[in-house]
Amino acid sequence: MFIGEHKQKMDTKGRVVVPSKFRDELGNQVVVTKGLGENCLYAFSRESWEKVVSKLEELPMTNMKVRNFNRFFLAGASNLEADKLGRVLVNSALREYALLDKEVVWVGVGNRMEIWDVDKWKENSDKFIGDSEDSIDMEELSEYMAELGI
Repeated sequence: MFIGEHKQKMDTKGRVVVPSKFRDELGNQVVVTKGLGENCLYAFSRESWEKVVSKLEELPMTNMKVRNFNRFFLAGASNLEADKLGRVLVNSALREYALLDKEVVWVGVGNRMEIWDVDKWKENSDKFIGDSEDSIDMEELSEYMAELGI
């Protein structure tokens, strides 16, 4: 399971070190794709990725929403292999989508990781503690999670 936040520098070629805590679970491969509705990337172990793809394959391709989701999620994916130093090369299309620049944060969220630009992550995580109109209502979120059995 992936948990925690880990900051890493990204070089000018788009290489970034996979945090060692995550490499233990990943081995030397990670599948990265565009995040949903946010400027971040989702990173999966090969095993978790195959489970997601298996579920997607069960959905009816006659449904336009399914086809559109698959085009976005699967076509944007890239299989990245870590070098000897534990770095992966994030391609330019994925870097542009997530607005990644010089420093990134790998965020463990259970079965996957999210890769955020450090400033975008701070902006997003501030929603959990802020009082602005776009802040996340923690009481409402807690009630929703209770409805789901958590």
